[in-house]
Order: sequence, then C-alpha cells, then structure tokens
Amino acid sequence: MDTRAQDQVLEVISRPAQGKAKARPTPLLFVHGAFAGAWCWDEHFLPFFSAAGYDAHAVSLRGHGGSWGHNSIDWWSIQDYVEDVRRAVAELEQAPVLIGHSMGGFVVQKYLEQAQVPGAVLMCSVPPQGLVGASLQMVFSRPDLLGDLNHLLGGGQVASHVLEQALFAQDVEPERLLRYYGHMQKESQRAIWDMSLFNLPQLMRMRLPPLQIIGAELDALVPAAQVKMTGDTYGITPEIFPGMGHGLMLEQDWEKVARSLLAWLQRQGF
Repeated sequence: MDTRAQDQVLEVISRPAQGKAKARPTPLLFVHGAFAGAWCWDEHFLPFFSAAGYDAHAVSLRGHGGSWGHNSIDWWSIQDYVEDVRRAVAELEQAPVLIGHSMGGFVVQKYLEQAQVPGAVLMCSVPPQGLVGASLQMVFSRPDLLGDLNHLLGGGQVASHVLEQALFAQDVEPERLLRYYGHMQKESQRAIWDMSLFNLPQLMRMRLPPLQIIGAELDALVPAAQVKMTGDTYGITPEIFPGMGHGLMLEQDWEKVARSLLAWLQRQGF
C-alpha cells in the first residue's frame, strides 16, 4: 500500500489477516526505529500477526526504506515522522493499535499528543525524558558503540559488527546479519536532537489509550533501566525480556516477544 501527498510516497508494507484464525477487528501499524525501515517488521512480526488474524502494516518513515525523502534526511523532524504516521493511519479503515520500536516508540508518544488510537505499544522505546540518559550510560558502558553510531549518523560507513553489537544479544547467522546490514542507513540529525532535548513528549497533552511497554535485558541502546523509567512515567510495569537485545523483532527469540504482545492485544479485546 502507498500513501501519497503531493507525490510524496510513503512505503507501507501490508499483510492482511489470513489463515484459520478469526479476523480481528483492530488493525496493527508498526513504526520502526532509527537507521531502519518497515522491512524490520516484515521479517517476522507482520507474517506472525497476519496469521493470528490481524491486518498488519508497517510504515517506512520519510527518508527510510522505500519512502520518499532520502536526499533530505537530515532536515526531517520528529513532527515530520508523526505526520507520516498520521498519513498511514488515515489510509486504514479503522484506527490501529500503534506499535513503535526505539525511535518509533518516541514518535508514537508524540502522536498521542495529537490523536487517539485504541492502544499503543512501546518496544525498547526512547523514554519520554529523551535520549540523554541512554547516551550518558553508553559513554561509560559502550563508548566504542556510541562513537560508531555517531559516525553512522554523520553519513559514514560502519562495519557489520556494529549492527550486531547494537541490535543483538543472541547469535545471528552471518548471512542474516549481512542482509540486515544492507538495509542500514543514515538517520536524521534533526530528529536525534528532537529526541535529545527539543521536542520531548508532553504528557499533559496526551490522552493515553491502553498501553504496553516492552524492553530487553541486554539492550545496549535503550537499557532496561530506561525502559523501566518509561514505565514509571506512565504508571505501567514493563515486560523485560531476558537475554535479548535491542532488536527484539529480529532476535532468535522474536516469537516469545510476538506471543506476549499477541496475548496483551487479546486481553484488551483488539
């Protein structure tokens, strides 16, 4: 599915509900994190939730994946990404549950300032307090990784082992790692600044739906302590998956995360 505004095309990968499962009434819209695109959800999660009876969609924010705007990536703000989510939601017959990973979780929080959805899920999300805490922790725990990510942010190339260190705590096959590495890309410096200081979520403006918060025990980018801080902010106890890294949807044990999320969706009646 493509959404268009003045010939500005957003890539949305869609997997309709299928299989023997009874079709669920509420669609799902997945929002990726920095340096990524909708492809990261299509590896496992979109087929899984499609088979579970959900219309499952993943949007590539402008400048990412197959969407427009790569040449202007550094100019895009978090508000621009929120607008992309708004456009993707508008194309659906019903308002979806929003599921955001990392930067995508931050975008979802900002979206909730401006619109309502039936439910939302924050996976290894940048907390509402922003990136500063996680960055300071990396200064002491993983200064090498922080330097590599800053190099990538500036448009430089990094080795494939940087992706492995950033996303994975479990083993990943070399051919799969290289395939994911081929999808890595530059991220908007303006969006990073927005998440650090200049456009943090305003909780008083949000009308919070049922919310689920998920983290990973061995996350090198958004440590579990940061996820727990997000949970404390919203009054929710997060689910922290042991032995897993930041790329929960791509780890070997991705299905544990998907099944837990499925159980939460069903408990909410979605």
